[in-house]
Amino acid sequence: MLVAKVLIGINLGVFFLMAAIDPRSLNGSLTQLQIDLGLNASLLNQGAGEWYRIVSSGFIHFGIIHLGFNMYLLYQLGGMLEISIGRTRMLLLYLACLAGGSLGALLLQPGGLHGGASGAVFGLMGVTAMAYQQRGINPMRTQIGSLLLMNLAITFLVPGISIGGHLGGAVTGGICALIVTAPRQHAVNRDRQPLLLGALFLGAAAACVLVAG
Repeated sequence: MLVAKVLIGINLGVFFLMAAIDPRSLNGSLTQLQIDLGLNASLLNQGAGEWYRIVSSGFIHFGIIHLGFNMYLLYQLGGMLEISIGRTRMLLLYLACLAGGSLGALLLQPGGLHGGASGAVFGLMGVTAMAYQQRGINPMRTQIGSLLLMNLAITFLVPGISIGGHLGGAVTGGICALIVTAPRQHAVNRDRQPLLLGALFLGAAAACVLVAG
């Protein structure tokens, strides 16, 4: 679970650094650092193009509850997937889902300021649900199905949530599952999997640039 723990550590470190600089971030108030690192179509293209926002936005959170919920799911799902597919694939899968979430956010809500690990975490839920489906198990009859449905309900019913980020991450996770969790007879060659995941990350990031432009 090294990769999952490192990702959690980075998210926690960024959050508490932001809180130390501006304590208002603890209760979800918007701060300058969140604006500096968050995702927004116009901010993405200002100046020479602040493309780092495609990734940096995935490591900021709006309040302690937002952070805690995402880190809990990252620990549970990320740890399980890392044991199954290995550290390298887990890291690349996470980054691909993060970029896919950024793309979804820019497509559906380009004017909003997006942040949080939710897109990547929805990707982990998408991978896990798809893995059950690939093995002939209805994911809606499992705990991950209930978790996914509950989070989708929250996505559409609670104001201020990045709908595009969540949906983009989940769809990207489903695509990633075709690469890393397919049954043996349909599996992609294991040596090619990291390359395909890396290409998916770069493709989603490039699509973010095109959409924001």
